[in-house]
Amino acid sequence: MNRRATKKDKIFNGILMAVMGLIAILFLIPLIHVLACSFSSADQVVAGNVGLLPIDFTIDGYKEVFNEESLSRGFLNSLFYTAVGTIIQVTLQLLCAYPLSRRDFKGRKILNIFLVLTMFVSGGMIPTYLLISQLHMINTIWAIIIPGCVSVFNIIVIRTYIESSIPNEIQEAAKIDGCGDFAIFLKIIIPLSRPIIAVMILYAVVGYWNNYFNALLYVQDTSLFPLQKVLQDLLITNTSSVGGGDVDINMAEQLKYVTIVVSSLPLLVIYPFFQKYFEKGVIVGGVKG
Repeated sequence: MNRRATKKDKIFNGILMAVMGLIAILFLIPLIHVLACSFSSADQVVAGNVGLLPIDFTIDGYKEVFNEESLSRGFLNSLFYTAVGTIIQVTLQLLCAYPLSRRDFKGRKILNIFLVLTMFVSGGMIPTYLLISQLHMINTIWAIIIPGCVSVFNIIVIRTYIESSIPNEIQEAAKIDGCGDFAIFLKIIIPLSRPIIAVMILYAVVGYWNNYFNALLYVQDTSLFPLQKVLQDLLITNTSSVGGGDVDINMAEQLKYVTIVVSSLPLLVIYPFFQKYFEKGVIVGGVKG
């Protein structure tokens, strides 16, 4: 039975909404500034005259970015890494989480302890580099996709979701009807786990799209660079080879803002499609009922 909100509740909700609105504004101001700089002339950007609105509106920066071979190639590379990496990551995590959620799985507790330990103890950067090198993945697409494609934290969240949201009786009834473990996984677990799968897809997409560190460590071939690595080089060197020759420092400064907008746009576009699943998946998956 819903109780009527008291005066204190209304005051508290009002204060909470005001605080959250202020925080949202603080987050939006830098984003709006970056967007305004991307549509302003290079001279105005370098002079520091741009605030929250464009000055001397122009789309020259976007024309230069989309004509730049390294940036367009990096954008396509990031799309590929994100798509393939997300499929691999979500699939592996589901395949690992499902048996760990089964009460009749022998060795379940030992494997859970082993997985949790890996969250606190790791070999470090040098052993990881040696492993990637010995697997002959240096300067390949797999050096960007494979390392870190499985998250123990995500596995635990998925396992908890299955345990708390999918009654074990459903799986037992399916067994009685003649379903094997793989059939149960495909026909029962996957359809009923859509909210948490959507959350895992969002995590994977954000992780792969923003990842540049693996490319920094394991890839020297510029044709394999993801967009974030190309952007990092642009931010560090403050130069660009747009149009086949070096551009002036003013245009290079403006291109920083343009590439930030271009690299962030795909995530801003896909997030609304996953938002309805995000809250439910995180709450139910993160807290065992």
